[in-house]
Amino acid sequence: MNLPNKITVLRLVLVPFVMFFYLMAPIIAVGKLIAMVLFLVAVLTDFLDGYLARKLNLTTNLGAFLDSIADKILVLLGFLLVVCDGTIPAPYGIIVFAIIEVRELMISALRQLAASKNIVLKADMWGKVKATLQFFCVTLLMLLSFLIDASPDMTGFLGGFYVFMMIFLGLTVVATLVSGVHYLVKNKVVFCEKEKSEKK
Repeated sequence: MNLPNKITVLRLVLVPFVMFFYLMAPIIAVGKLIAMVLFLVAVLTDFLDGYLARKLNLTTNLGAFLDSIADKILVLLGFLLVVCDGTIPAPYGIIVFAIIEVRELMISALRQLAASKNIVLKADMWGKVKATLQFFCVTLLMLLSFLIDASPDMTGFLGGFYVFMMIFLGLTVVATLVSGVHYLVKNKVVFCEKEKSEKK
Protein backbone atom coordinates (compact mmCIF):
# COMPACT_ATOMS: atom_id res chain seq x y z
CA MET A 1 0.00 0.00 0.00
CA ASN A 2 2.34 2.72 -1.25
CA LEU A 3 1.42 6.40 -1.63
CA PRO A 4 -0.06 6.21 -5.17
CA ASN A 5 -2.23 3.24 -4.15
CA LYS A 6 -3.47 5.10 -1.07
CA ILE A 7 -4.47 8.02 -3.30
CA THR A 8 -6.34 5.59 -5.55
CA VAL A 9 -8.18 4.18 -2.53
CA LEU A 10 -9.10 7.76 -1.58
CA ARG A 11 -10.78 8.07 -4.98
CA LEU A 12 -12.89 5.02 -4.19
CA VAL A 13 -13.75 6.44 -0.77
CA LEU A 14 -14.97 9.68 -2.36
CA VAL A 15 -17.47 7.85 -4.61
CA PRO A 16 -20.25 7.32 -2.00
CA PHE A 17 -19.87 10.93 -0.83
CA VAL A 18 -20.34 12.17 -4.40
CA MET A 19 -23.51 10.09 -4.69
CA PHE A 20 -24.80 11.17 -1.26
CA PHE A 21 -24.48 14.92 -1.80
CA TYR A 22 -25.81 14.77 -5.37
CA LEU A 23 -28.92 12.84 -4.34
CA MET A 24 -29.44 15.08 -1.30
CA ALA A 25 -29.77 18.17 -3.50
CA PRO A 26 -33.51 18.56 -2.72
CA ILE A 27 -32.58 18.89 0.98
CA ILE A 28 -29.09 20.40 0.75
CA ALA A 29 -29.33 23.38 -1.58
CA VAL A 30 -25.71 23.19 -2.69
CA GLY A 31 -25.62 19.38 -2.66
CA LYS A 32 -24.90 19.04 -6.38
CA LEU A 33 -22.21 21.70 -6.17
CA ILE A 34 -20.51 19.84 -3.31
CA ALA A 35 -20.82 16.59 -5.28
CA MET A 36 -19.21 18.28 -8.29
CA VAL A 37 -16.27 19.54 -6.20
CA LEU A 38 -15.76 16.08 -4.67
CA PHE A 39 -15.96 14.50 -8.13
CA LEU A 40 -13.36 16.96 -9.43
CA VAL A 41 -11.07 16.15 -6.48
CA ALA A 42 -11.46 12.45 -7.31
CA VAL A 43 -10.57 13.19 -10.95
CA LEU A 44 -7.44 15.06 -9.91
CA THR A 45 -6.34 12.12 -7.74
CA ASP A 46 -6.44 9.98 -10.89
CA PHE A 47 -3.81 12.18 -12.51
CA LEU A 48 -1.83 12.48 -9.26
CA ASP A 49 -1.54 8.78 -8.43
CA GLY A 50 -0.41 7.93 -11.96
CA TYR A 51 2.18 10.72 -11.93
CA LEU A 52 3.59 9.68 -8.55
CA ALA A 53 3.64 5.99 -9.47
CA ARG A 54 5.75 6.73 -12.55
CA LYS A 55 7.99 9.38 -10.97
CA LEU A 56 8.74 7.37 -7.82
CA ASN A 57 8.83 4.04 -9.66
CA LEU A 58 6.04 2.68 -7.47
CA THR A 59 3.92 0.97 -10.12
CA THR A 60 2.36 -2.26 -8.86
CA ASN A 61 -0.18 -4.81 -10.08
CA LEU A 62 -2.44 -3.82 -7.17
CA GLY A 63 -2.22 -0.18 -8.19
CA ALA A 64 -3.10 -0.95 -11.81
CA PHE A 65 -6.10 -3.03 -10.67
CA LEU A 66 -7.37 -0.44 -8.18
CA ASP A 67 -6.86 2.42 -10.62
CA SER A 68 -8.86 0.71 -13.35
CA ILE A 69 -11.70 -0.19 -10.98
CA ALA A 70 -11.79 3.30 -9.42
CA ASP A 71 -11.92 5.01 -12.83
CA LYS A 72 -14.78 2.83 -14.09
CA ILE A 73 -16.85 3.23 -10.91
CA LEU A 74 -16.32 6.99 -10.84
CA VAL A 75 -17.21 7.55 -14.50
CA LEU A 76 -20.22 5.22 -14.57
CA LEU A 77 -21.62 6.63 -11.31
CA GLY A 78 -21.15 10.19 -12.54
CA PHE A 79 -22.98 9.58 -15.80
CA LEU A 80 -25.69 7.59 -14.03
CA LEU A 81 -26.41 10.53 -11.70
CA VAL A 82 -26.77 13.10 -14.49
CA VAL A 83 -28.85 10.67 -16.56
CA CYS A 84 -31.26 9.86 -13.72
CA ASP A 85 -31.99 13.50 -12.88
CA GLY A 86 -32.64 14.38 -16.54
CA THR A 87 -29.65 16.67 -17.09
CA ILE A 88 -29.07 14.62 -20.24
CA PRO A 89 -32.56 14.53 -21.79
CA ALA A 90 -34.30 11.20 -22.42
CA PRO A 91 -33.80 8.98 -24.29
CA TYR A 92 -30.30 10.26 -25.07
CA GLY A 93 -29.14 9.86 -21.49
CA ILE A 94 -29.85 6.14 -21.50
CA ILE A 95 -28.13 5.76 -24.89
CA VAL A 96 -25.04 7.62 -23.66
CA PHE A 97 -24.84 5.53 -20.50
CA ALA A 98 -25.32 2.29 -22.46
CA ILE A 99 -22.54 3.16 -24.93
CA ILE A 100 -20.10 3.98 -22.12
CA GLU A 101 -20.98 0.90 -20.08
CA VAL A 102 -20.83 -1.51 -23.05
CA ARG A 103 -17.47 -0.08 -24.10
CA GLU A 104 -16.02 -0.58 -20.62
CA LEU A 105 -17.40 -4.13 -20.40
CA MET A 106 -15.97 -5.05 -23.80
CA ILE A 107 -12.51 -3.71 -22.98
CA SER A 108 -12.55 -5.42 -19.56
CA ALA A 109 -13.48 -8.70 -21.24
CA LEU A 110 -10.69 -8.21 -23.79
CA ARG A 111 -8.14 -7.64 -21.03
CA GLN A 112 -9.36 -10.72 -19.18
CA LEU A 113 -9.00 -12.79 -22.37
CA ALA A 114 -5.52 -11.35 -22.94
CA ALA A 115 -4.49 -12.16 -19.37
CA SER A 116 -5.57 -15.77 -19.87
CA LYS A 117 -3.09 -15.90 -22.78
CA ASN A 118 -0.34 -14.12 -20.81
CA ILE A 119 -0.67 -11.03 -23.00
CA VAL A 120 -0.34 -7.61 -21.35
CA LEU A 121 -2.49 -4.87 -22.91
CA LYS A 122 -1.26 -1.35 -22.30
CA ALA A 123 -3.38 1.79 -22.33
CA ASP A 124 -3.02 3.95 -25.42
CA MET A 125 -3.45 7.63 -26.24
CA TRP A 126 -7.09 7.23 -27.30
CA GLY A 127 -7.94 5.64 -23.95
CA LYS A 128 -6.37 8.55 -22.08
CA VAL A 129 -8.19 11.11 -24.24
CA LYS A 130 -11.46 9.27 -23.68
CA ALA A 131 -10.98 9.13 -19.90
CA THR A 132 -10.07 12.83 -19.67
CA LEU A 133 -13.10 13.88 -21.74
CA GLN A 134 -15.43 11.67 -19.68
CA PHE A 135 -14.12 13.00 -16.36
CA PHE A 136 -14.51 16.65 -17.27
CA CYS A 137 -17.79 16.06 -19.11
CA VAL A 138 -19.35 14.61 -15.94
CA THR A 139 -17.91 17.46 -13.84
CA LEU A 140 -19.44 20.11 -16.10
CA LEU A 141 -22.74 18.23 -16.39
CA MET A 142 -23.00 18.25 -12.59
CA LEU A 143 -22.38 22.01 -12.65
CA LEU A 144 -25.03 22.39 -15.36
CA SER A 145 -27.52 20.39 -13.28
CA PHE A 146 -26.85 22.63 -10.27
CA LEU A 147 -27.36 25.79 -12.34
CA ILE A 148 -30.60 24.46 -13.86
CA ASP A 149 -31.96 23.69 -10.37
CA ALA A 150 -30.97 27.18 -9.19
CA SER A 151 -32.47 28.95 -12.21
CA PRO A 152 -34.48 26.82 -14.68
CA ASP A 153 -34.78 29.69 -17.20
CA MET A 154 -32.86 28.26 -20.19
CA THR A 155 -31.94 31.60 -21.74
CA GLY A 156 -28.82 33.70 -21.88
CA PHE A 157 -25.70 32.17 -20.34
CA LEU A 158 -27.44 29.03 -19.09
CA GLY A 159 -28.94 28.29 -22.52
CA GLY A 160 -25.55 28.75 -24.18
CA PHE A 161 -23.85 26.57 -21.56
CA TYR A 162 -26.48 23.87 -22.09
CA VAL A 163 -25.88 23.83 -25.87
CA PHE A 164 -22.12 23.73 -25.31
CA MET A 165 -22.48 20.78 -22.92
CA MET A 166 -24.62 18.78 -25.34
CA ILE A 167 -21.96 19.29 -28.04
CA PHE A 168 -19.20 18.39 -25.56
CA LEU A 169 -21.17 15.30 -24.53
CA GLY A 170 -21.50 14.28 -28.17
CA LEU A 171 -17.73 14.61 -28.68
CA THR A 172 -17.14 12.56 -25.53
CA VAL A 173 -19.40 9.77 -26.80
CA VAL A 174 -17.62 9.78 -30.18
CA ALA A 175 -14.23 9.59 -28.44
CA THR A 176 -15.55 6.71 -26.32
CA LEU A 177 -16.64 4.77 -29.41
CA VAL A 178 -13.45 5.52 -31.36
CA SER A 179 -11.20 4.55 -28.45
CA GLY A 180 -13.09 1.28 -27.99
CA VAL A 181 -12.93 0.32 -31.68
CA HIS A 182 -9.27 1.37 -31.90
CA TYR A 183 -8.37 -0.71 -28.85
CA LEU A 184 -10.14 -3.79 -30.24
CA VAL A 185 -8.51 -3.48 -33.66
CA LYS A 186 -5.09 -2.71 -32.19
CA ASN A 187 -5.22 -5.82 -30.01
CA LYS A 188 -6.97 -8.16 -32.44
CA VAL A 189 -4.13 -10.64 -31.93
CA VAL A 190 -5.85 -11.58 -28.65
CA PHE A 191 -8.67 -13.18 -30.64
CA CYS A 192 -6.34 -15.34 -32.72
CA GLU A 193 -6.38 -19.04 -31.98
CA LYS A 194 -3.10 -20.87 -32.47
CA GLU A 195 -3.43 -24.19 -34.13
CA LYS A 196 -1.54 -26.97 -32.42
CA SER A 197 -0.12 -29.63 -34.63
CA GLU A 198 1.11 -32.92 -33.23
CA LYS A 199 4.14 -34.51 -34.76
CA LYS A 200 3.91 -38.21 -35.32
